[in-house]
Amino acid sequence: MTDRNLSLGQMGARRFGRVNWLGTRTLAEREIRRFLNVWTQTLMAPMITAGLFLLVFNLAVGPRRGDVMGMPFMVFITPGVLMMTVIQNAFANTSSSILVAKVQGNIVDTLMPPLSAAEMVLGYVAGAVVRGLIVAVCIAIVGLGYFGVWPAHPLWALMFVVLGGALMGGLGIIAGTFANKFDQMAAITNFIVTPLAFLSGTFYSVSDLPRVMYVLSHANPFFYLIDGVRYGVLGISDSSPWLGLGVCLATTTLILGVCWWWFRTGYRIKA
Repeated sequence: MTDRNLSLGQMGARRFGRVNWLGTRTLAEREIRRFLNVWTQTLMAPMITAGLFLLVFNLAVGPRRGDVMGMPFMVFITPGVLMMTVIQNAFANTSSSILVAKVQGNIVDTLMPPLSAAEMVLGYVAGAVVRGLIVAVCIAIVGLGYFGVWPAHPLWALMFVVLGGALMGGLGIIAGTFANKFDQMAAITNFIVTPLAFLSGTFYSVSDLPRVMYVLSHANPFFYLIDGVRYGVLGISDSSPWLGLGVCLATTTLILGVCWWWFRTGYRIKA
């Protein structure tokens, strides 16, 4: 076989072993640098929003609200606000990245490199998790430091923050892949993500809800993320942290499986 025929036979062959770690790391670094380049919008803005939530509730409700599950009201809601901010930002990171690439027509730059569907999912989700972790750490230092609270179970809190970033990063991939216009993405955010985040026990204990709302809250995976972080930070929770961990792991696996399948088939991103 001539050198020319040999090279032609090798074209398209995967020469990176079982996993293209270089390509995956490059995609993850691109996603991280993308939000770091506009850090005032992607990091500072959500932290200011979280601070405003805490300030408004402290001024309007805090002085007159009794303890919740044995904790001062403001201390009780701080982990919920932290996790709600992680949820919103991890979702925004992947959904905006994919949608903007589709609208601008440069999604081909992501599809052409020798990356498998699993490697693409890993690269995108890594960016969402890192953004969520940065936001969580900053809010924890400022918010919990102000109230003088040290996490009761820091590993549990870290685990649920990472799981939340991965789950919402996967949901962001699905939303960004499905949407073709910014108003479609706005509809998904306003009518699905935001209501689920707000109605998940962020500002209250679900044990105080009517029976129907109590049951519906336990069908919301966001509830287990917020409840898990609250357990990790304060040591209290509305449900078993092990149950929450199982639900979050199962939900994240399902969501990432859908992402993998859509990337593998090119659903709504390939002609």
